[in-house]
Amino acid sequence: MGVAGVAFVAFAAGSGSGVTKPPEALLDFTPAELAQIAAHGPWPPEPRPDASNRVLNQTRAQAWGASLFFDVRLSAGQQLACASCHQPHRAFQDGLTTAVGRTAGQRNTPGLLDVAQWRWLGWDGAHDSLWSASLTPLLSDGEMQQTVPALAQRVRSTPELAAGYREAFQKALPVDDATLVVDLGKALAAYQASLVSERTPFDDFRDALSRGDAASAASYPLAAQRGLRLFLGEGRCTVCHAGPSFTNGEFGDVGIPFFVPGGVDAGRYKGLEKLLASPYNRLGGFNDAGVQDPRAVSTRHVTLQPRHFGEFRVPSLRQLTHTAPYMHNGSLARLDDVVMHYSELPVERLHTDGERILRPLELSDQQAADLTAYLRSLSR
Repeated sequence: MGVAGVAFVAFAAGSGSGVTKPPEALLDFTPAELAQIAAHGPWPPEPRPDASNRVLNQTRAQAWGASLFFDVRLSAGQQLACASCHQPHRAFQDGLTTAVGRTAGQRNTPGLLDVAQWRWLGWDGAHDSLWSASLTPLLSDGEMQQTVPALAQRVRSTPELAAGYREAFQKALPVDDATLVVDLGKALAAYQASLVSERTPFDDFRDALSRGDAASAASYPLAAQRGLRLFLGEGRCTVCHAGPSFTNGEFGDVGIPFFVPGGVDAGRYKGLEKLLASPYNRLGGFNDAGVQDPRAVSTRHVTLQPRHFGEFRVPSLRQLTHTAPYMHNGSLARLDDVVMHYSELPVERLHTDGERILRPLELSDQQAADLTAYLRSLSR
């Protein structure tokens, strides 16, 4: 019987015990479903190149970037580090509804696992490279509260930091303050690019199907298999959560309120304004590849549209059991709440720009449980 058929697996539990485990089944996935499943791998992916950062794959820069990530001396008050919010034991986020740096933020802290795979960085996509995104917390009044001249002076006047720069970049510290600070961002990006999430039960299932190993595939829970079928089909989840990273890397309005105290969070709309005005984008002078950077084309051709108002980046679903609470504002505390949100989606809140992609799934209790089981299998 082929892998797309129903497989039954039974084995003795213990040598000579005569006790057998009840058989588990493999759903009869269609060829189209099998192709969709295969498209969510393989994992881990090939590293994504970034010509704008000349030290991205250099071990010296990665090591110094790791040191900087945990170093409170980068902040003006020497009390906050990148790791204060992006905590390794929490999948590099903080477990809070919204971030708390020097002051309270308005958005949930995103995790950093697999961050090198993303085209746009931040909930609003205000950055087009990992190194430019790394500069924002350093220079934000609400976070590490540095300025370019002050941060450059901190590095120059701190022997350990100055020595770290020379070792990482194999050259003397640059005279220009902005160049020095951008290089800090590039070292931080080199470290963060090394943060790749573990393989998951879904990856084992996907690979077993791909090699025709029905017996191994059948160890994947039936509830997760049913949830996967719903994810691929009726749920239409792969419209946004596509590919090995389970995200299309773009932005959408999924019915989560964008009101914040005293105003609104314009999301992608404001993010694009910031991106296009930033001296640190891929079109600027700090891009190590200059006009030869193949990834600069996205920034060159992106345009600000009214539909971008209230849109936020589609997150990866990998390791999502470790990144609660969910959504751009941390408003959904549990994975069950996220599934229920899509089941009861407030369509009157969505702006569809003439095309309705989302609709309420109206899940039964069993379907909601199955979909949740599948989503949990995307974590280890």
